[in-house]
Amino acid sequence: MAKFVVAGKANCPYYAKAELLADYLQTNLPSFRVHKITQHPDKWEQWLHDICETNGWEHRQCPIIWRELLDRGGKGQLLGGLNDFLEYAQRYYGITSMMLSEEMLDIAEENLQAHLAIVKEDEEIKSLIKPIQIWITSASVPICYHLIPLLANGEVFGMTTEISIHLLDAEQFKEILCGIVMEAEDMAFPLLRSISEHTKTDQAFIDADIIIVLDDVLLNLDVQSLENYIREVSEICQVYAPLIEKNAKGEVKVISSGKTFANLKATMLRTYGPSIRPENIIAISTSWESAAKAMLARKLNMNTAGVKDVIVWGNITGSNYIDLSHAKLYGYDCAIRGPPNFHRPLLNMIYDSEWMHSELLSAQSTLRSRVSRCTGMLPAHAIAMLLQYWYHGSPSEEIISLGVLSEGQFCIPEGIVFSMPVRFRNGNWEVVTELEINETTQKVLGRISHELVQEKLVALKEINEMHPYEAE
Repeated sequence: MAKFVVAGKANCPYYAKAELLADYLQTNLPSFRVHKITQHPDKWEQWLHDICETNGWEHRQCPIIWRELLDRGGKGQLLGGLNDFLEYAQRYYGITSMMLSEEMLDIAEENLQAHLAIVKEDEEIKSLIKPIQIWITSASVPICYHLIPLLANGEVFGMTTEISIHLLDAEQFKEILCGIVMEAEDMAFPLLRSISEHTKTDQAFIDADIIIVLDDVLLNLDVQSLENYIREVSEICQVYAPLIEKNAKGEVKVISSGKTFANLKATMLRTYGPSIRPENIIAISTSWESAAKAMLARKLNMNTAGVKDVIVWGNITGSNYIDLSHAKLYGYDCAIRGPPNFHRPLLNMIYDSEWMHSELLSAQSTLRSRVSRCTGMLPAHAIAMLLQYWYHGSPSEEIISLGVLSEGQFCIPEGIVFSMPVRFRNGNWEVVTELEINETTQKVLGRISHELVQEKLVALKEINEMHPYEAE
């Protein structure tokens, strides 16, 4: 029995001609068998080099054809390229190919499309076999306890995508981590491949696809200065960032959350981890955004879900500004009705000017207190919702607040993480730069920007003073 292997680039017309001739021989000759290997054009040269080096062959064309001798022992016998195969078929079987060049090109294009479809299907299957690796730092905090069910129920990543969760914290919290692991295992989530606890920092973030940084410092300015707290945050990031670069996957997504210094953590992770993609390091603003929407919905006596496009600018866990100038109301009970996509400007619907100009400011102070006290459901939901948007896209045309590295948009200084309006599409986010902002808002953004720049400078100064030789 003759066993032949025909291999080539998916888009090669000569491979297409050899393939069809081999199919014809297999169909009409009971003792002829063929195995076909199709390679993507970008991978063909390397694959050909490797197969020739393994077998000691000299061949640099597409296709490559050899006869398998496994039934008799020994390695394959190189036949050559298309012309060698045509000559072989003519000499031994009296068969040749009359395929025209136009047909060869058409089949080559079909081969390429079929190959790409197969590769895509294989990747989808592998994604099921290889779960998304999620690492959560400071995992003993209550946010993590509420977050795990949201990540594991299938709504964030999809009902066919498995995940593995790794909980990282200090040795003193090992017992708490073990308790969380046991309870999560007891819930038997079909998509939770595994969950484990880790207390050794040097082994953190191995193969991580997503890293959620929940580390916080307990602010008490009566005990020590703000500069000392900033130094603590910077030191944490100085430990994490190199480990992320070393152990995590190249496309790892890093999310900064928590009650303190969310922007600064993201900024310093980028500073100490320069090889991490800057667009993949973000800070969560959606807790503030959701709480602000709820405050407005209570004022308007409507469903919170109908309040859209409230923008949180600036320092998420510090000085920020809630911008209502672009906010919209959907499903608001007023004199004018419309279809589900009909909306009204929020500022036109609030007739209480006193509340808008005075009480809203004090309400924001109350809101800051509410958000800072939230340790469970709200921040956990914010992280889960953000990941769902990142992987599957945010609602069409809806604005989401997100802390991202500034590139100078809205006259915000470059190099700081600043909360601003974005949209998620096709696995990426983009800043909504077409928004118009008034002079008052611009002044507020300038003041907040200055605070964040000073915060970063203090963090760098403290570390440089501690490690002067490294700074040099």
